[in-house]
Formats: sequence, C-alpha cells, structure tokens
Amino acid sequence: MKRSFRCLFNFTRGNANLTFVPHHEAVIESQLEKLQMLIDNSTNLLILTGAGISTESGIPDYRSESVGLYARSNHRPIQHQDFMKFKHFRQRYWARNFIGWPTFSNVQPNVSHQILADWERHGKISSVVTQNVDRLHQKAESKAVVELHGCAYEVKCMKCNYEISRHDFQNLLIELNPSLSVQNIEMRPDADVELSQELINTFRVPHCQQCCDEVEGFFKPNIVFFGDNVPKSRVEFVFSQLQSCDCLLVLGSSLHVYSGYRFIVRASELGIPSAIINIGPTRGDKFASVKLSAKCSDVLKKICM
Repeated sequence: MKRSFRCLFNFTRGNANLTFVPHHEAVIESQLEKLQMLIDNSTNLLILTGAGISTESGIPDYRSESVGLYARSNHRPIQHQDFMKFKHFRQRYWARNFIGWPTFSNVQPNVSHQILADWERHGKISSVVTQNVDRLHQKAESKAVVELHGCAYEVKCMKCNYEISRHDFQNLLIELNPSLSVQNIEMRPDADVELSQELINTFRVPHCQQCCDEVEGFFKPNIVFFGDNVPKSRVEFVFSQLQSCDCLLVLGSSLHVYSGYRFIVRASELGIPSAIINIGPTRGDKFASVKLSAKCSDVLKKICM
C-alpha cells in the first residue's frame, strides 16, 4: 500500500485537460482487480498506446463519441497519395499545420504518460509502442518508445531524404510567411486547424535547399499518413518485442486501424494475455483477458506496482 500511495501523491499533479475526453464511467473495482492480477503476474509488459492516452493533455482524437473530430465535423485527415501527388494539398497541409504547430508542440504529458515512464524506470515494461505522433511519451521521459506512425517533430525531403526538425522547419515557414497570424483557432489532431482558402492560397512553402537537380524536393512530416503503410521493418521490430513480452496492455486505442489491431491479434495467436483500457468498445475486445471502459489515468493511478 505504501508504494501505491507514493504513486498517487506524485502523479495527481500531472497536466489534465478533459475537453476532448468522452463521457466515461467510474472504474469498476472487479475489473480493476483482474487487471492488477494480470500486471502482478507480468515481468515484461509491452504497452500499446493510442490517441485516447493524449486526450487528457488536450489533443483531440478522431473517433471518440461526441468529442472526436469525426463526431464534430465532416473534416477528414489528409491522405498520403494526395500529399505526394498534388502541390495544392501540400500547401494547404503546411499552412494549417503552421498555425497549429505552436499549440501542438507545447502540449505537455499527462499523468498516464508519467506513470508509464515510472513503470519503465522500475523495470516493469520493455517498451511503449505508440500510434501517436505527439512525442508526449518522450516528454514524460520514457526511453524505449516505438513511434508506429512516425513523429510530427521531424520533417523529411521526399527526394533526397534530407531531414530537419519541425521546430527549424517552422522558422523557415515564418521567414516565408512573416505576416500570417491567426488567433483563437481550435486545434485538430496532428496540429491541423481550419483556415480560409484565401490564406491558404497565399501561403509559401519552402523547397529543399539540399536538392541540386532541376526538380526541387518537397518536405513531408515524418508521419505515416492515412492511406500509407507502416514501414515493414518497424512492424517486424514490434512483433519481435511482442514475442518476448508476457503481457500486452493497450491504452486509449480503439484498435480500429490495422496498424495497431494486428498486435493484439498476434498476442492472441501466441497465447500472450492482453488487457485493454479504453473508453468505449474496441475492435480487439474479443481478444482481451481484461477490458476496462474507463479513462486511462483513472485506472493507471489505481494500479499498485
């Protein structure tokens, strides 16, 4: 009990923003006890996190009932092929991302990120595989993080592979668009915001200065956009991590997309127990030994290590 009290005392001061957290019920104690037993019997947890772990930091997700992007608008995220093929799609993406970036990049980890970092420091988990591109796990000082869908903090030339940090890229965008400033804009997932077509049409995007050929390279964030595939080597690495773990814990993911769903399927095939903490049903519920339909932090704060 002493250990549990220490965790509660330290972590209740974590940053919390419930604007984008959907309605949820209190934690059911009988389910919590099952989860505690599963974690007690594990010495090598593999964690898989989705957007639901970051909503408490103020980053909206796509699919949550009432508060997710799909529930609040007809907007859909950019598709990989559109970004790669069409200059005007890239111009629109970077104009909107330029406005949203200062808010997105200043978001801080919440209590759930902090607890996972603490579990890692105490040798409870082997790694955190995240579907998020927000780098909040690293901000919370988790070290063994696999960014399944890449990271918004890195930008890459699609021709010569030259890489630049997103912060440095923001400075380039500021130089080219010094007068563009929009206030009180609601941020969507991945730093997207709504802008008028007039502002988008005047937005200037830099070409890659490292490309010396006649065809200039263009920049793309190091993110697996919708319609693209997670690199095979990354998937195989996670499968190898899964092979050596003794429990899979899914946090804040509906497992709707195959990129995350495949891992709970593989865990089931390997006979590895899994648990899910997510508000509402998930695609992987049938594979889970324990499922808690609750806010991630409400559960994690009650787990005793």
